[in-house]
Amino acid sequence: MKKSLIAILHVGYWFVYLLLAMIMMYAVSSSGSLSETVGEEVIATAFFFMVLLPAVVTFYTFYLVLFPRYFGRKQFGLAFLIGGLVSVGTTLLGFAILGTFFYPECVAEMDLPGFLFFVSIVSFFNLLGGVVAFVLQGFSTWFEEVKIKEALQEKNHAMELALVKSQLDPHFLFNTINNIDVLILKDADEASDYLNRLSDIMRFMLYETKTETIALSREVAYIEKYIALQKIRTANETYVDFRLIGSPAGRVIAPMVFIPFIENAFKHTTNKKVERAIRIELEVMSEAVRMSCVNRLDPSRNPPVAKGGLGNELIRKRLELLYPGKHHLEVRNELNEYHVNLLITT
Repeated sequence: MKKSLIAILHVGYWFVYLLLAMIMMYAVSSSGSLSETVGEEVIATAFFFMVLLPAVVTFYTFYLVLFPRYFGRKQFGLAFLIGGLVSVGTTLLGFAILGTFFYPECVAEMDLPGFLFFVSIVSFFNLLGGVVAFVLQGFSTWFEEVKIKEALQEKNHAMELALVKSQLDPHFLFNTINNIDVLILKDADEASDYLNRLSDIMRFMLYETKTETIALSREVAYIEKYIALQKIRTANETYVDFRLIGSPAGRVIAPMVFIPFIENAFKHTTNKKVERAIRIELEVMSEAVRMSCVNRLDPSRNPPVAKGGLGNELIRKRLELLYPGKHHLEVRNELNEYHVNLLITT
């Protein structure tokens, strides 16, 4: 919410409060129930120290201290108890200041029942002001949360769109089709199997990634089919080492959180004759899922930079949206190897 609107709400509240308080003070002063020693100056001073000051302190104690501290915990009773003590305490403090430094003779004339009645009435209205402070702060907080959620949703949609565009990589598609076309002449049955895997991948990317979460087993199946299609391009059976530790059964994950790192590993691993040039490990633990992806780098080339895919910054932002405070991503380049470690708490 804009600060100008918040300021207008505060000004409006205090205008109404002062108007009502002045009407009540005028009614009391005109009723003839006050002593002759109590003049307009005494009333104005008493109004400031015993009415206005406690009201301001109580209102902003609720607004700035009690709401942020106790509202999220839903400890409303404790908040109003503390607010009531603050209201009574500041009213008594104002009364003490008035009697000590300004008009001790006027204060001495007030009897105990009248004093208790006055403190009770002022404290009650101050608590009502605290309720207003809660409402104002609650409305402001709710409005800000709505704006933040809308902004995050828009960013998430934009990132999801970029993610889908990245996954529909035409180079991967064309290369795979060409490889299958060559394989048809050698082994039609194997070529048919790879074509079915490619069809499953396309179906997965186009239809199954639209939900917020999918079964982890589906994500693992996609990774396995993707790796199998990439391995068509080399006769080296040990080119990729993929290991699954634990069972993904019954677990869910946001779609396509691991595949961007695996895609980048294949894009930036040039020597397909090296044994275990790409090492991928997916570990399913009781309350988390860990992925480790390591790929060999050509020392003569620059470190991986996303071209036509998702950059690390975009991937990080997407993870922050999907798993705020529930993930840890570590990326490092050492000894001609590119390491990615991702831990997601599920």
